[in-house]
Amino acid sequence: MAFWLLKSEPAVYSIADLERDGETIWDGVRNYQARNFLLQMRPGDRAFFYHSNASPPGVAGLMEVVASGLVDPTQFDPQSPYYDPQARPQQPRWWTVRVRFLARLPRYVDLATLRRHFGPEELWILRRGNRLSVVPLSEEVAQGIMELGGL
Repeated sequence: MAFWLLKSEPAVYSIADLERDGETIWDGVRNYQARNFLLQMRPGDRAFFYHSNASPPGVAGLMEVVASGLVDPTQFDPQSPYYDPQARPQQPRWWTVRVRFLARLPRYVDLATLRRHFGPEELWILRRGNRLSVVPLSEEVAQGIMELGGL
């Protein structure tokens, strides 16, 4: 099992939305490195739900990857903000995973707390200039986040 951190703006899709829905596809990722990380995910992997562009930003919950290697349907929808006119159903450019809600963290782990406990070499979101919405985590960092969050 691998560990990941996936970012979403709570105004777009939040941990409360995932809790309500139970499962969702993690669509709209339009960065090639983040897409490649999505392609590495496997069912059973765990992912932290990170609220970006929030006040304060931070880790809000935990989810499980239930399906991987899925074509992101938003790339073909001209009405979607994630539409890619160069993508074709026979030759998709963007992939995604399906995730299932596992838990809200009893304690929200804000960015300042993450900075106090981890360095940029351990946690990619702390790296200067990093804007990736999908990043891998080591098991040690994942365990540390779970402890900070009260799991």
